[in-house]
Amino acid sequence: MLNVPDNQLTMTVLMTPDTANFSGNVHGGTILKLLDQVAYACASRYAKSYVVTLSVDQVTFRQPIHVGELVTFLASVNYTGTSSMEVGIKVIAEDIQKRVVRHVNSCFFTMVAVDENQRPIPVPPLNPETEEEKRRFQEGKLRRETRKKIDREHRASKARRQKKH
Repeated sequence: MLNVPDNQLTMTVLMTPDTANFSGNVHGGTILKLLDQVAYACASRYAKSYVVTLSVDQVTFRQPIHVGELVTFLASVNYTGTSSMEVGIKVIAEDIQKRVVRHVNSCFFTMVAVDENQRPIPVPPLNPETEEEKRRFQEGKLRRETRKKIDREHRASKARRQKKH
């Protein structure tokens, strides 16, 4: 068994020709699917339960990923609420022949632990210990508050529009 904290996960995948788009680079949808799988695995292992994706924030494709590159997904549960978890994922691409490594993507997934009836269930509270973990926790908390504020504003705007009609 690997000695990896329950709140972290690393996955590496070789990008093959079947992942290419019309430009010959790896299709963004392929990366999104892998990101969702990594977020699921990281959150599910941490919560010790089935989880579902609630939201995806700040997916930034910094650079293209090329067929033949080794892509590593570095995931971490940054913040926990009652039943939700923020999973931050950093994506690194490596040209294995030239040994060039690039940071190509970053994003945040909000995952929710659910029971067999798809109802939210509590997750273990995250107890950050290192300065890096504490920073990630505080930033995750801020992102959660921002998401909630935006959600409230969207609901209020929708209610105003429906009131007019």
